[in-house]
Amino acid sequence: MNAIASCLASIIEQTAIHPWENLPPKEQKHIQQAISSAKPPNCIVYPRTQGELAAVIAEAHRQNWRVLPVGKGSKINWGGLATDIDIVVSTASINQLIAHAVGDLTVTVEAGMQFCHLQEILAKSRQFIALDPSQPELATIGGIIATADTNSLRQRYGSVRDQLLGITFVRADGEIAKAGGRVVKNVAGYDLMKLFTGSYSTLGVISQVTLRVYPLPAASATVMLTGKPEAISQAATTLRNSALTPTQADLLSTQMVSTLGGNQGMGLMARFQSISQSVQEQSGRLLALGEQLGLKGTIYMDEHDAHLWQRLREIMDNPVTDSAITCKIGVLPSASVEVLSQAGMGLIHLSSGLGLWQLEDKNQVLKMRDRCQSHKGFLSILTAPKTVKQAIDVWGYTGNSLQVMRQIKKQFDSKNIFSPGRFVGGI
Repeated sequence: MNAIASCLASIIEQTAIHPWENLPPKEQKHIQQAISSAKPPNCIVYPRTQGELAAVIAEAHRQNWRVLPVGKGSKINWGGLATDIDIVVSTASINQLIAHAVGDLTVTVEAGMQFCHLQEILAKSRQFIALDPSQPELATIGGIIATADTNSLRQRYGSVRDQLLGITFVRADGEIAKAGGRVVKNVAGYDLMKLFTGSYSTLGVISQVTLRVYPLPAASATVMLTGKPEAISQAATTLRNSALTPTQADLLSTQMVSTLGGNQGMGLMARFQSISQSVQEQSGRLLALGEQLGLKGTIYMDEHDAHLWQRLREIMDNPVTDSAITCKIGVLPSASVEVLSQAGMGLIHLSSGLGLWQLEDKNQVLKMRDRCQSHKGFLSILTAPKTVKQAIDVWGYTGNSLQVMRQIKKQFDSKNIFSPGRFVGGI
């Protein structure tokens, strides 16, 4: 056992410490995708309680060890490459249900609970978390918040930040801090939930959260419209300005439509979830709009509806080649169709203008970044071969808030022990 692992053994059980040399080669390779240097971490640590997590971080602070916090590691290779990591700290074993207030529509869980497990628990009370993260079978609640990972459901329910009511986290010095609470109407303390959402674990380690929950809808159906870009654009504009209330709505590139097995052309997918009469009425109105515009339309019901959205998620989560680069983009919603018409495999959420692209090389990334920026948007890299992330700026940030971000980082983590180099501007 190496020196760091031996030091940690005085804090937590030795079985919770996995030295690097004992890890399977596949796991070593996965972790190394997130680290810039050739030198690997000394070990992975799996604290079993929030108290143990705090003790590990406190020791790291004393010893000036650099820490890469993770959950199950499904998004460990998102964002920038971390530098000179000494230990990886996983919250996967800190995964208990703390409280489920069915009547108040809230749930409190530890950060390591897997998303799919939480949804199973809530489904017993006919409720759910209104998030649809990448790799939902592996994603943990803490990891979802740290990477601000939600997708098409933002159409109806908003972003990850909109679902958070309270948060508990471990500071860089090992102290446990809290913000928010366990009720929907809560204004106590600083709004640290928004600050920690999407911070990529550079400010602290999330250990516990309270989230809103919603009743499961009684019925669900999806309308798929396909055809010429001009007609898809008109349908999208009409849908945005209408009284229809889809829970999910995405614009799809021609290649995405083809991969899903749809007709030729670009696509618009809109999902309606409510009582059966409302779903039928809204689906019928959108289908009629498509017919008026010369678009081909199909309604997916029941298991076909669920399978369609699952298939869409799988396509973006599992690129065909190892060299594929997955990017998060944002453009003005009005420019979505124009941007997608020049893309390969991609989608853009109808109302937010946020979306995902799959590209094959760094030159395509730079070209598409210029295109997004010309539409007052952005392109950042989520996953890519390590050589690509070493060659170009992952974030492509052009705003004027970098100095503020650095000051916040210094305030929360003065020794720069949390995920150094992973965030915007090398933070």
